[in-house]
Amino acid sequence: QVQLVESGGGLVQAGGSLRLSCAASGRTFSAYATAWFRQAPGKERELVARISRSGAITHYVDSVKGRFTISRDNAKNTAYLQMNSLKPEDTAVYYCAANYDGANYVYWGQGTQVTVSS
Repeated sequence: QVQLVESGGGLVQAGGSLRLSCAASGRTFSAYATAWFRQAPGKERELVARISRSGAITHYVDSVKGRFTISRDNAKNTAYLQMNSLKPEDTAVYYCAANYDGANYVYWGQGTQVTVSS
């Protein structure tokens, strides 16, 4: 079992930056691919970015490419999402997830709210 706890959300003006953290406890974090999802009010949850177990491979949804960076520090059992040039449409609850089983991510955090004002 793995527990994931997100932090770093908040209110920021458009053009600003935030860094989200996802702290993992339990089993070895480095064994799991990790991802960040977000869900805005009235919308479906969407994958924002994902990172391989080693951190060598990353993938981003088109809407955040060039603005967001996903990374991980396996020694600290933590994943990060650096978000720059934030836009109001980035407003959502952001979730960390780990352990992709081929269909879904098995472990989820509780989410952290990101609000971008115009």
